[in-house]
Amino acid sequence: MKPQVAFIGLGVMGYPMAGHLQREGWNTTVYNRTGSKAQRWVQEYGGEAASTPRAAAAGKDVICVCVGNDDDVRSVFYGSDGLLAELKPGAIVIDHTTASAELARELSQAVSEAGGRFLDAPVSGGQQGAENGKLTAMIGGDQSALAAVDTMLSSYAKTREYMGPAGHGQLAKMVNQICIAGVVQGLAEGLSFARKVGLDADTLIKAISQGAAGSWQMQNRYKTMWEQHYDHGFAVDWMRKDLKIALAEGDRQGLTLPLTALVDQFYAEVQQMGGNRWDTSSLLARLEKHR
Repeated sequence: MKPQVAFIGLGVMGYPMAGHLQREGWNTTVYNRTGSKAQRWVQEYGGEAASTPRAAAAGKDVICVCVGNDDDVRSVFYGSDGLLAELKPGAIVIDHTTASAELARELSQAVSEAGGRFLDAPVSGGQQGAENGKLTAMIGGDQSALAAVDTMLSSYAKTREYMGPAGHGQLAKMVNQICIAGVVQGLAEGLSFARKVGLDADTLIKAISQGAAGSWQMQNRYKTMWEQHYDHGFAVDWMRKDLKIALAEGDRQGLTLPLTALVDQFYAEVQQMGGNRWDTSSLLARLEKHR
């Protein structure tokens, strides 16, 4: 029989991720801070809803977590209602939250002391990737645990790469966000330049996207950027949270990340424009405001 699974956190990522599990035959119990959302998930997919993280984790072989930040993660792990209070011996805990590497190492120790195994497995691919089951998971922690859950993870993560010991999944996700920030800023500047000089966006992208300038952002975001449509995708608030984590880790490592720090401040300007929930490609909106 397939392992019994709990999924804690039904945000824009967790909701469809848990849905893929249930649809593919993994008997899934969900918990969400807003209980009505968990009930809606059950109505849509089946499975069960629990009233606390502890109740969700009770008797489960695998517990997945996908919440907002380090504090949110700690709130569902610890305390009398936390998942660690009812962890089945040998259970595997997978944290999909984009959080700090320091937290991943802390949780790895806590889960081990409770008799389980831990994986930090932040994902990339955004809401669209979650809904389509085509996320990429960057995974740190117990490699034998990954072997045990790899088939399950394939329900929503098309690509799964083991990066090293606990915390290395989060470190890899930081690199991912650092690279995205620079690429999006470059694309925004290029499109701003193109509009100013009168180039046709479709023809331009057709010409340059298959060469060295090409990127996922160019292929998937240039048209909505050109049309000034940002009400979709990965929110600026989330990106700033992720870049804060990366910049803090850079400080701990004695590294300077000047481009990342600069783009983070550009996103702060987008927030001041009211773009907290706009897609990260809204860096172009900032440039056009200052034109």
